[in-house]
Amino acid sequence: MEYTLHYLLMADHAMVQKKLFSDIRDMGLSLGQPKVLDYLKDRDGAVQKEIARGCHIEPASLSTILRGMEKSGLIIRRMQEDNRRNLKVYMTDRGRELGKEITKKFSEIEKKALTGFSEEEMEKLRSFLTKIYENLEE
Repeated sequence: MEYTLHYLLMADHAMVQKKLFSDIRDMGLSLGQPKVLDYLKDRDGAVQKEIARGCHIEPASLSTILRGMEKSGLIIRRMQEDNRRNLKVYMTDRGRELGKEITKKFSEIEKKALTGFSEEEMEKLRSFLTKIYENLEE
Protein backbone atom coordinates (compact mmCIF):
# COMPACT_ATOMS: atom_id res chain seq x y z
CA MET A 1 0.00 0.00 0.00
CA GLU A 2 1.32 3.43 -0.88
CA TYR A 3 0.62 6.19 1.62
CA THR A 4 -0.05 9.81 0.70
CA LEU A 5 2.52 12.42 1.69
CA HIS A 6 0.15 14.18 4.10
CA TYR A 7 -0.61 10.88 5.82
CA LEU A 8 3.09 10.06 6.22
CA LEU A 9 3.93 13.52 7.58
CA MET A 10 1.05 13.35 10.05
CA ALA A 11 1.76 9.75 11.08
CA ASP A 12 5.51 10.35 11.53
CA HIS A 13 4.82 13.39 13.69
CA ALA A 14 2.32 11.43 15.79
CA MET A 15 4.81 8.60 16.27
CA VAL A 16 7.57 10.99 17.37
CA GLN A 17 5.16 12.63 19.86
CA LYS A 18 4.02 9.25 21.17
CA LYS A 19 7.61 8.05 21.64
CA LEU A 20 8.65 11.32 23.30
CA PHE A 21 5.77 11.31 25.78
CA SER A 22 6.37 7.64 26.54
CA ASP A 23 10.03 8.43 27.31
CA ILE A 24 9.34 11.53 29.43
CA ARG A 25 6.13 10.53 31.22
CA ASP A 26 7.95 10.58 34.59
CA MET A 27 8.96 14.23 34.10
CA GLY A 28 5.39 15.44 34.62
CA LEU A 29 5.31 17.57 31.46
CA SER A 30 2.09 18.18 29.57
CA LEU A 31 1.49 18.54 25.86
CA GLY A 32 3.24 21.62 24.48
CA GLN A 33 5.69 22.01 27.35
CA PRO A 34 8.59 20.04 25.78
CA LYS A 35 8.31 22.14 22.63
CA VAL A 36 8.44 25.37 24.67
CA LEU A 37 11.45 24.16 26.67
CA ASP A 38 13.18 23.17 23.43
CA TYR A 39 12.47 26.62 21.99
CA LEU A 40 13.64 28.49 25.11
CA LYS A 41 16.91 26.60 25.40
CA ASP A 42 18.29 28.76 22.57
CA ARG A 43 16.08 31.82 23.16
CA ASP A 44 15.78 32.26 26.92
CA GLY A 45 14.07 35.56 27.64
CA ALA A 46 11.84 35.47 24.55
CA VAL A 47 8.50 37.28 24.58
CA GLN A 48 5.34 35.19 24.43
CA LYS A 49 4.48 36.26 20.89
CA GLU A 50 7.86 34.96 19.63
CA ILE A 51 7.41 31.67 21.47
CA ALA A 52 3.91 31.16 20.05
CA ARG A 53 5.16 31.83 16.51
CA GLY A 54 8.29 29.69 16.92
CA CYS A 55 6.39 26.75 18.41
CA HIS A 56 3.37 27.04 16.10
CA ILE A 57 1.05 27.40 19.09
CA GLU A 58 -1.92 29.76 19.29
CA PRO A 59 -1.24 32.61 21.78
CA ALA A 60 -4.21 31.63 23.97
CA SER A 61 -3.01 28.01 24.13
CA LEU A 62 0.51 29.19 24.90
CA SER A 63 -0.75 31.24 27.84
CA THR A 64 -2.28 28.09 29.33
CA ILE A 65 0.92 26.10 28.72
CA LEU A 66 3.08 28.83 30.28
CA ARG A 67 0.79 29.12 33.30
CA GLY A 68 1.27 25.39 33.96
CA MET A 69 5.02 25.68 33.44
CA GLU A 70 5.19 28.58 35.86
CA LYS A 71 3.24 26.61 38.49
CA SER A 72 5.65 23.70 38.05
CA GLY A 73 8.65 25.96 38.51
CA LEU A 74 9.97 25.51 34.96
CA ILE A 75 9.78 29.15 33.89
CA ILE A 76 9.34 32.64 35.25
CA ARG A 77 7.76 35.55 33.41
CA ARG A 78 9.07 39.05 33.90
CA MET A 79 7.69 42.33 32.69
CA GLN A 80 10.03 44.44 30.59
CA GLU A 81 10.79 47.80 32.12
CA ASP A 82 10.57 49.61 28.79
CA ASN A 83 7.40 47.82 27.64
CA ARG A 84 5.11 46.55 30.37
CA ARG A 85 2.78 44.87 27.85
CA ASN A 86 5.41 42.29 26.85
CA LEU A 87 6.37 39.61 29.32
CA LYS A 88 9.69 37.89 28.81
CA VAL A 89 9.85 34.19 29.59
CA TYR A 90 12.92 32.72 31.28
CA MET A 91 13.70 29.14 32.19
CA THR A 92 14.47 28.36 35.80
CA ASP A 93 17.31 26.02 36.73
CA ARG A 94 14.75 23.20 36.86
CA GLY A 95 13.45 24.19 33.42
CA ARG A 96 16.97 24.17 31.97
CA GLU A 97 17.62 20.77 33.52
CA LEU A 98 14.45 19.30 31.98
CA GLY A 99 15.23 21.09 28.71
CA LYS A 100 18.55 19.21 28.51
CA GLU A 101 16.72 15.94 29.09
CA ILE A 102 14.21 16.81 26.36
CA THR A 103 17.04 17.61 23.93
CA LYS A 104 18.63 14.26 24.74
CA LYS A 105 15.33 12.43 24.14
CA PHE A 106 14.73 14.26 20.83
CA SER A 107 18.24 13.22 19.71
CA GLU A 108 17.62 9.60 20.67
CA ILE A 109 14.30 9.53 18.80
CA GLU A 110 15.86 11.19 15.76
CA LYS A 111 18.70 8.67 15.77
CA LYS A 112 16.25 5.77 15.91
CA ALA A 113 14.01 7.27 13.21
CA LEU A 114 16.96 7.77 10.87
CA THR A 115 18.52 4.34 11.36
CA GLY A 116 19.76 3.05 8.02
CA PHE A 117 19.88 6.50 6.39
CA SER A 118 23.17 7.63 4.85
CA GLU A 119 24.49 11.13 5.59
CA GLU A 120 23.48 12.13 2.06
CA GLU A 121 19.94 10.80 2.53
CA MET A 122 19.60 12.62 5.87
CA GLU A 123 20.73 15.88 4.28
CA LYS A 124 18.31 15.42 1.37
CA LEU A 125 15.47 14.67 3.80
CA ARG A 126 16.32 17.77 5.86
CA SER A 127 16.41 19.83 2.65
CA PHE A 128 13.07 18.46 1.41
CA LEU A 129 11.37 19.02 4.76
CA THR A 130 12.78 22.55 4.94
CA LYS A 131 11.46 23.28 1.47
CA ILE A 132 7.99 21.97 2.41
CA TYR A 133 8.06 24.11 5.55
CA GLU A 134 9.09 27.23 3.63
CA ASN A 135 6.43 26.62 0.96
CA LEU A 136 3.71 26.41 3.60
CA GLU A 137 5.00 29.12 5.93
CA GLU A 138 2.69 32.08 6.10
